This record gives sequence, structure tokens and C-alpha cells, in this order.
Amino acid sequence: MPILSNRIFRIAIGFATSLLVCLASHYLYTQSKIQPIAQQNLASQNLASIHNNFLVSQSSIQQGKQSTPSTKEPTIAPKTYQVIDELQKDKFKVSGERVFTRGKLPTVKVDFNQTDLLATLSNTRKYFEDYATEDPNIQRPGLLETQGITVQDALKTLDFMIGVLQEDIKNKRATRLQDPNFINTHFQVIKWSAYNPENPGQRRVRLTKYAVFIHPGSRKKTRTFNTAIYSLKDNLVTDNFYTKYTKQDVLSGIYEPGGKEFGKVETLAYLTRQGLEEALMEGTILIKFNDGSEALFNVDRNNGIPYIRGAVARAQKRYWYFREVDAIKGYGYKIDAKISISPGVTFAGDILNIGLGKVVALEYLQGGRKQLKLGIIADTGGAFLPNLHQLDFLAGIFQGRTDFERNIRQLPEYATAYILVKK
Repeated sequence: MPILSNRIFRIAIGFATSLLVCLASHYLYTQSKIQPIAQQNLASQNLASIHNNFLVSQSSIQQGKQSTPSTKEPTIAPKTYQVIDELQKDKFKVSGERVFTRGKLPTVKVDFNQTDLLATLSNTRKYFEDYATEDPNIQRPGLLETQGITVQDALKTLDFMIGVLQEDIKNKRATRLQDPNFINTHFQVIKWSAYNPENPGQRRVRLTKYAVFIHPGSRKKTRTFNTAIYSLKDNLVTDNFYTKYTKQDVLSGIYEPGGKEFGKVETLAYLTRQGLEEALMEGTILIKFNDGSEALFNVDRNNGIPYIRGAVARAQKRYWYFREVDAIKGYGYKIDAKISISPGVTFAGDILNIGLGKVVALEYLQGGRKQLKLGIIADTGGAFLPNLHQLDFLAGIFQGRTDFERNIRQLPEYATAYILVKK
């Protein structure tokens, strides 16, 4: 029995040992299979976590972009421009590249009176400050928008020039603005090629000239001085009665004693018939009265009838009413706001399509030599709305046509024009 029992015991122990070995082998085999799967699952979980964190980060970035003011994209300048007339009606389209290209001033001294230029630049700049809200026309970028030039660029140009002139005058030296190298360094020089639909071959800007003429006159009607200039009364301006009448109606005597509108206007002075036409054309006149006194008068409001290009002066139906002023006046949306301007540095031009306050340099030949003249567009007129091919130069104050013609002989009929814009 003991021997049998020992044998049975040894068999049992061996079976148990074999069973334990099998179980251990199975466990190890199972673990060897499970561990890579677990590692793969962990890796997948980590990738999923990274992906989710990336999405959260991206969402946070997008939210941050929305909460932070975005950087303004640069404005793309239009290639073409719609030209308008004085009634804000579309007239024609033009390519900006056809009119404006980049240029450079020749190396000759720029001619102008620095005190007069400073005064006119300053008065024009103040007009922008005082009447930007009341006069939306001066906020138009105009054709220069095709070159990326804004109204703010024009104002920056005026501010810089005013500062340079003030400093140079204070230091009693010739201004740096007369040095073409200084201008070429500090300004964009934009060559202006004239665009005239009626003369496609014109490339240089036509330079006409205007002036303030001294006229004899009378405060009372006489045989010689029998044609009146009138002023609208402030309390009747809003009535707009004056828009019903042409120049010919006014000359028929409607405002004179016995006329149907007698008493609605104030008579300022009496001129000759030709004197009236010159006053209407030039916009400002200096009247020397037969009583020894004198006074300046400037156009105030017109009857709303557009200027007819090509018609002779006496056939024009537009009529202007005047006001007495203390200086030569240029552009302004009302008489009390008009810019005081100086001869020799002022151009009348298209303030709707070229723009008020644009500084212009003219290049031309005189006596076989190149000349440069500098001025600012601070005036306008019916002949310039629209007009992309002409400027009118304020030449001065003259006794009459003979004196005027003699003075302007030295000035060209056409010139190469450049618009200066501060870099």
C-alpha cells in the first residue's frame, strides 16, 4: 500500500505540474497577443487626443481671429473711371493708365512766389478742415483713384508743403520746393496726359489764362454804365425764384424799377455791357467807381443753367449773382466759404474729376529753355466740369485786355503737366 500510494502521489504531482505548465504557457501566449493590441489601442487613443486638441486649438485660433480686428486688405485701385459733369451725371469712362503715368521733373528750378503759394495752400487746406461735411464734392478721390491716390494723400501733400514753406520762409532761404531734386525725392510725380474726347490726339494740357480786371463803374445807373450786377438777398435765397430766369431775362430789366421782380435783389454796381460779360467770365472783378472808391466782387450763385461749351459769351444763358469780397476768391460751395487765392500760383480746374487741392507742376519751353511752374487747383468754372485736358491759370490783376495779353505772352498755350503727391 505504501508503495502504491507513493506511486499514485508521484503521478498526481506530475499531472499537476504539467497542468500548471500548460496554464502558464497559455497565459504567456495570450499576453503576447493582447499587449500589441493594447499598445495599438493606446496609440490610437493618443492620435485621437492629438487630433481633438488640434481641432480645439484651431477653433480657439479662429475665435481669436474673430475677436481681434482683422488687418485691412489693401484696396485694389480701379482701372477705369466714370467721369461726371457738374450735375453729377455720367458723361464717359476713361482708363486711368490713359491719363496718368509715373514721371519725373526735369532738373530746372521750379518757379513760383513762395509767400503767395503758402497762402493759397493754407487757405485750401483750411477749406477741407472747415467744410468737409458741408461740401461732399471735395471728398471725391476722382480719376486719381485709379493710381491708388486718395483725398488723404492730397491733404498729406498740402500739409508737407505748408510745413516746408513755413520753415524755409522763417529761415529766410529759397524754399526747397523750388528744387526739382527735392521734389523727385519726396513726391510721387504723376504725369498727366490730357484726355479730350473731342481731340483724341491731344496729349499736353491746354493752359488758358484768366485774371481779375479793373473795371470802371458807377453805383448809380448812367448812360455809359447801364448794366447792373446784382446780389441775392439773404432772406430770399431759398425761394429759388432766380433759377427761372436766363441771363437774357435779367438783361431785359426784370430787376429794375418797373420790372416784375423789382426789389428781390440788391444792385451792387453798374458796368458797361462788355464789362458785365468779362465779370461773368472771370468770376472776380475790381471796380473803380466814379466817386473815387473801389471794391472787389466775386460770383456767388448762378441760375442753375449749365455753361454751354462752344457758345459765344453773349449767347450763354447762365447768369451769376455777385457779392462784395475782401480778396480774390476761388472755389467754395457758398460765397462765405470761398477760398482766398493768389495770382501766379492758382489754377482753375475740374474739382470733381481731378480734385480740389491737387498740386500741379507745368513743364514748358520759353526762349528755348525748359521752365517749371508750380500751383494748386483752388478754383473752378463751368468750362471745367468735366474737363480732363485743360487748366486755367490766374495771371493777375490787370487794367484791361491789352495789359493782360501782353503779360501772358510769356506763358505757353500747352504744357506737360505733373501732379505731385507726397510719398
